[in-house]
Amino acid sequence: MPTAILTGQPVPGSSIESELRSLGFDVQHASGAADTETLLARVPAAERVAVVDARFVGHPHALRLGLTDPRFALAAVPGAVTARSDGRQALTRAMARENSAGGGTALAVDSLADRITAALDADGADVHRPELGSLVAAVPADPQARNEARQAVAAVDDEAVRLKSAVKARDGFVTTFAISPYSRYIARWCARRGLTPNQVTTASLLTALIAAGCAATGTRGGFVAAGVLLIASFVLDCTDGQLARYSLQYSTLGAWLDATFDRAKEYAYYAGLALGAARGGDDVWALALGAMVLQTCRHVVDFSFNEANHDAAANTSPTAALSDRLDSVGWTVWLRRMIVLPIGERWAMIAVLTAVATPRITFYVLLIGCAFAATYTTAGRVLRSLTRKATRTDRAAKALADLADSGPLAEAGAKGLAGTARRLPGFAAPALALLGGLAVVATAAFTDFGGPWPLLGAIVYVLTSALAVARPLKGALDWLVPPFFRAAEYGTVLALAAKADVNGALPAAFGLVAAVAYHHYDTVYRIRGDAGAPPQWLVRTAGGHEGRTLVITALAVLLTATQFKVALTVLAVAVALVVLVESIRFWVAAHKVGAPAVHDEGEPA
Repeated sequence: MPTAILTGQPVPGSSIESELRSLGFDVQHASGAADTETLLARVPAAERVAVVDARFVGHPHALRLGLTDPRFALAAVPGAVTARSDGRQALTRAMARENSAGGGTALAVDSLADRITAALDADGADVHRPELGSLVAAVPADPQARNEARQAVAAVDDEAVRLKSAVKARDGFVTTFAISPYSRYIARWCARRGLTPNQVTTASLLTALIAAGCAATGTRGGFVAAGVLLIASFVLDCTDGQLARYSLQYSTLGAWLDATFDRAKEYAYYAGLALGAARGGDDVWALALGAMVLQTCRHVVDFSFNEANHDAAANTSPTAALSDRLDSVGWTVWLRRMIVLPIGERWAMIAVLTAVATPRITFYVLLIGCAFAATYTTAGRVLRSLTRKATRTDRAAKALADLADSGPLAEAGAKGLAGTARRLPGFAAPALALLGGLAVVATAAFTDFGGPWPLLGAIVYVLTSALAVARPLKGALDWLVPPFFRAAEYGTVLALAAKADVNGALPAAFGLVAAVAYHHYDTVYRIRGDAGAPPQWLVRTAGGHEGRTLVITALAVLLTATQFKVALTVLAVAVALVVLVESIRFWVAAHKVGAPAVHDEGEPA
């Protein structure tokens, strides 16, 4: 149980002790700095500890934000400071310094908690200070100030602020105006019944899978039910994050489940639509796979660009300045958020089209919408990168290299071509990745199945991929390298499966791309959680993007179309087993050892 050390003389009529207990703290009293230091040393090192001024006046939610958020090692609000187990050493040092300076005397005018926070700042510790907005957190120095603080507390509805803050500060139009106005109350209902965000996330996944099953029936009733259930799944998807923010139940495992299940829900629904269309005699597996490829590549563009600029001090691009000016005009904000087709808009569109149209029309509209959104966002990011004055850091280059997913062939080639790469111009890396990808995809798409050209294209692709990563990815447009690699690998699988023209080849290709895409998403989530990339043995076992592409094109040359379908199925199962087992092992282990909690406040495209 976490411990709160209440410092100073108790104030008659104060509710601070009961508020701390309601937040789950065991409350102990200390008269001064020396007593506080003694009690602090007695708290087990693995437990959270807080130092709170007995004169504190404020909203319970201000205390909750300042003292219970699991994402931060150290946090503070006026009159209170807290430390997780990994922040205890810094807190202990600051406490010892304050005790030595203050001589262990009882509190007089200022707050011991605030002096400890100032000492932490002086030590260079990273102390999180939550945005309180209209919430009150204060340490009044006299009865008049206390009365004024209490009046300020009474003037603001703590629960209304808590509900409002449960909703993301930045969301899409559909999410903001059609879902969040009521999903926040569902989140509160869940919190009051002890439900966890992970349970709601799982319920959202199950609802989406049932929706996919309804779509797979191929009947109009099934399509209508699928659309309704997909919207219900999205409502629960919003609710789990709002529940996490409402109750501050953030966790490493929860962030991974939320992100992973979002992808699983959408792509399972694509498969359900394709199965339903097949029951009606319409084969749309190529469209379903194309939609998954396009959407996955959009995500990789987002991830790569963000990682490339993760530690940038500021965006000095004139394009970014123009974007900021446009954001000052209200209607352009929502228009720009909608045209990128974020998850809320996209799922609403898919749900409505499923209910009223055919799977083929649904996929056509989805592909057109996603293609436009991808063009818009990528063009803007290219302009920002070209006009931005900044130097790519080693951390950013490492993240891009991890996202590239280079296997043994590219690694070996990169070592041999390092000297050549250093003499190439700055734009060479993305240009090589693009040209190599075009070579293999074009030969797979525009030559007969079983011919040697795709294999030759794959060999060229291996060489260009090696040359592209032979030097650190620090160029202005080097963040395009991972998405070009993803488009090349997935596009080759799609083209060869379509060219095989045998029943079952495209569903097998869908499964293979889904398994590989999961591996790539898992890499992103590990990097976001500061856990590093997947282990090198996993990348090498999976072959890397260039190794898998080479193997698949070789199989297309050596096998008949029917045998190729079987080979794709075997590869899909093998890749899925390897990456899923390792991923689940890693995230469950990270959760058990208490890895720092993470939470993504952005809305993925």
